[in-house]
Order: sequence, then structure tokens, then C-alpha cells
Amino acid sequence: MSAVLLPTTAGGTIDWVGFEAHLERTVDAGLVPAVNMDTGFGPTLSSADRARVLAAAASRAAGAFVAGAHVPDVLDARFDADQYAREIEMIVASGGLPIVFPSYGIAGLTDDEIVAAHATLARGVDRFLGFELGAMFHPAGRIFSIEVFTALLEIPQLIGLKHSSLDRGLEWERLLIRDSCRPEFLMLSGNDLAIDMVIYGSDYLLGLSTFAPDAFAARDASWFAGDEERFWRLNDVLSFLGQLAFRPPVPGYRHNAAMFLALRGQIECDATFVGSPARPDSDRELLREIVGRLSDLL
Repeated sequence: MSAVLLPTTAGGTIDWVGFEAHLERTVDAGLVPAVNMDTGFGPTLSSADRARVLAAAASRAAGAFVAGAHVPDVLDARFDADQYAREIEMIVASGGLPIVFPSYGIAGLTDDEIVAAHATLARGVDRFLGFELGAMFHPAGRIFSIEVFTALLEIPQLIGLKHSSLDRGLEWERLLIRDSCRPEFLMLSGNDLAIDMVIYGSDYLLGLSTFAPDAFAARDASWFAGDEERFWRLNDVLSFLGQLAFRPPVPGYRHNAAMFLALRGQIECDATFVGSPARPDSDRELLREIVGRLSDLL
């Protein structure tokens, strides 16, 4: 699964043409697109823009996409189960798989309350995804305790969880419990600094993959075909890209993604949204080198 970047025009508005083309590239590569995630600036979009993103995914991914269910709130807000339920219902009606995007309301709950909140949301849906997000990505993010993770495995409608701590150890710990308690549960790695977590049993829902869905698809196909040499060659270059793009401040990776896509000629403008961290112009030359390395391998 790949979180799809929402690009911007030079005037600061959403580049809908560029977004829809990139959405199609993601689908054509064989990856499942994930929209209205933090890679797509989902927490900061208006409800009308999120609805338009959702409609674009529904028309181009034919029921095979993930979408973030958002509740815009503020620090110390209460958990709003009703609003989450409405967001989830809208995503399901569009043919998407909802993922519960973090909020201050969830982050402020006790461990038992987090489990109860997910159980409440499960009553109105056949299948959905959970989301642990480190605060380096979003201030409302929270990494759950291992006790919470273990309890969440007991909710049948919760078919997987995206884990974005950027910590291999925490993800390995969860994989061991998953394999023991519920092997079919999807551990969706969000570790853009360790994209080889797939060899340990994680699936992935990455922001890094939006830089080059074709390269990730080629890497994955190489592993599946037993071509480990090509897998590691692609993985090494993509790992270098991840280390560069996901340095602090981590949300600056979205600007790097726009730079990378522009260098590949896939979007027109490499600006980022107002208020989102920007990267220095010098990053372009580093990214240009990586574009060349990937082109040689593809």
C-alpha cells in the first residue's frame, strides 16, 4: 500500500491533474493507493477537498484503496466516535477500506479506552485498519503500548494496523505477537527508514513509496520471484532515498516527494503546501542522483 502525495501548483492550490495522474501510476504499478493520509495532507484539508480526493480514488482504484478517516480536533478534545463513524461510513460507501487516522481525542485516551474506542468503531463496519503514528509525523500521533496492540488483535473487524514509530524493535515485537495470536492480521509497516521490514513479515503502507511506485513494485516482484540480488539493489537505493527524505523535521519528506516527482517529469511543480516544512534547494541535486540510480536499475 502506498500513501499518495497530493501535489500543489505554483499558486499554492491543489494540483488535481497531477494528483489523479499519480494516483493512476500507483494503481498501474500494482500498489494499493492510500489517500487522505498525512502524505496527502489529509489532516489539513477541508472536508470538501477530502471528499474530492476520495471520489478520485473511487473512480480510479475500483474498490481497492485505503482512505484516512479524519476527525479534525484540537488538543484535549474528547474522542468523537460519532464523527469517526460518519467518516468511516463515507469511505465504505465509496468502496474504500477505512483507516482510523489519529486524533487528539484518541491520543488522550487511556489504554483501556483506546481498545474500547476501536471496539465501538468496529460495530458499524465489516473491516477497517488501525493506525499507530509517532508524534514526529503528526502532533496528535501516539504509539500504543504492547498491551493495547495485543488487545486490538481480538477485534475481528480490525484486519490490520499501520505502525509508524520508525523503530524496528517495536515493529519486530508486534510481529512476534501477531504471528502467535493472529497470523492473518496485517502489520502495515510505516517505517520509511527501514523498508526491508517486508522480509520479516510486515506488509507496508509507506509514504516513501509515493516517490517511485514503479521502483517499489519492481523491488517487491523481485523478492517474490526469488531474485534477491535485484531486490537488494533496488532496496539499497530506495533505503538511501528514505534516509535522506525522512530526516528531521520528518514531515519535510512531502516536499522531497514533490521534488522527486518533478525531477522525474511526473508533476509540474515541486512546491509544498503552506505551513508544511520545506527542504533546501540543495536537496534537488541529491535527489537527481537517486533518480539516475533508479533509472539504471529499472
